Amino acid sequence: MKLLKYCPSCGKETLDWDGEKKWSCPKCDFRLYNNVAGAVAVVIRYGDEIYLTRRNRDPKKGKLDLAGGFVDPKESAEEASKRELFEELQLDIDISKLKYVTSLPNVYQYKEIDYNTIDLFYEYHVPEKFEVNLELSEISEAVWIPLNALDLDDIAFDSQKKFFKEYLKNI
Repeated sequence: MKLLKYCPSCGKETLDWDGEKKWSCPKCDFRLYNNVAGAVAVVIRYGDEIYLTRRNRDPKKGKLDLAGGFVDPKESAEEASKRELFEELQLDIDISKLKYVTSLPNVYQYKEIDYNTIDLFYEYHVPEKFEVNLELSEISEAVWIPLNALDLDDIAFDSQKKFFKEYLKNI
């Protein structure tokens, strides 16, 4: 993990990382906590198929991913799901039809910094298949995949692999 060296409070090169979640400065007693970030992932289902996106940027460029993303400040996980599905897929969903499934810890590495997340998984059933015009900066492809053809090795994040391992057992 890329470490911060300079204290943002006193400016000294004395910032220490505890190896888990806290930077501290012994000179001025400054503390900065790297707490867990909330993230959402939505399984969009039509019958026995799911809609996955292919990442067009790192981390995990080229791997399959569930639609979703980080929860913004002052936003519920359900509101984040609605916002992310609209931003990524132009899909406007009814929050009341989101079904919470489970949560799993994950590490999201971005530019040499590890962000510990709690990934909240939801399921959303659509009445018909759809296709979207993709925002190529984030997604290179969106595909409908039969659940029985899902290859876990092609999934981007460990939490999603673990999720699908259990999810596929229960369908």
